[in-house]
Amino acid sequence: MRMTRRRLAVVSGGGSGIGRAIAAELAASGHRVVVLGRRAAVLERAAREIARDTGPGAVVPLPADLTDPAAVEAAAGRIAELGPVDVLVNNAGSVITPPADGSLAALADAWRRDLDANLLTAVLLTTALQGGLRRPGGRLVMISSAAAQRGGAGPHSAGAYAAAKAALHGWAFGLARQLGPDGITVNVLAPGYVQDTEIFGDDWSEEFHARKVADTLVGRAGTPEDVAKAVAYLASPAAGYLTGQVIGLNGGAVLGR
Repeated sequence: MRMTRRRLAVVSGGGSGIGRAIAAELAASGHRVVVLGRRAAVLERAAREIARDTGPGAVVPLPADLTDPAAVEAAAGRIAELGPVDVLVNNAGSVITPPADGSLAALADAWRRDLDANLLTAVLLTTALQGGLRRPGGRLVMISSAAAQRGGAGPHSAGAYAAAKAALHGWAFGLARQLGPDGITVNVLAPGYVQDTEIFGDDWSEEFHARKVADTLVGRAGTPEDVAKAVAYLASPAAGYLTGQVIGLNGGAVLGR
């Protein structure tokens, strides 16, 4: 009896929050999922928890600092041993703490770290895995943010985060043109306010939550599972005619453009 090969998915920042939900959704739909991130213990815990519902071996934790080219190359080598990559979700990212001293040097350092965390991680990982993407049928999904569409709320951390995520859009458009002839789609998903994630840190409060919910048209916050369901569609064979798009998932807080 011939065994059907599991589709292989790679999710960066896959140990917690949105990334973990994406990994769980893809594993539940039959993918074997490699989750990447800096924190080995967090990745391993996510793999164990997801395996309770999807079976052993469905999730492979692979610790790596995705801002480090050597670490990315090593991770890509490990992934290549598992077979062609059907789905790559670039979800890794964070909001860098703004500089305290107000100097231009500190500001430059914070912006570079924001660009590294939110843009360079995706560029390095995608480039390292590009030759091993399934042709035809590969799926690239970039997780951006509504901040990239409406702007950040501050000149330091939020502004740099919004700019870094916006840079993903132009880069993804170029990739879509480049990889389309190979049957590979490239899309950007831009979530709005999503609760139960680590990204807001100390900025989160009941007042912050209420303000964000009031900004939507549907009267609720997004969830990691909302994002995961959207990614599952973009990653599916059914989405083969959808490419080169920025898709807002924000409850109407940012209207389509």
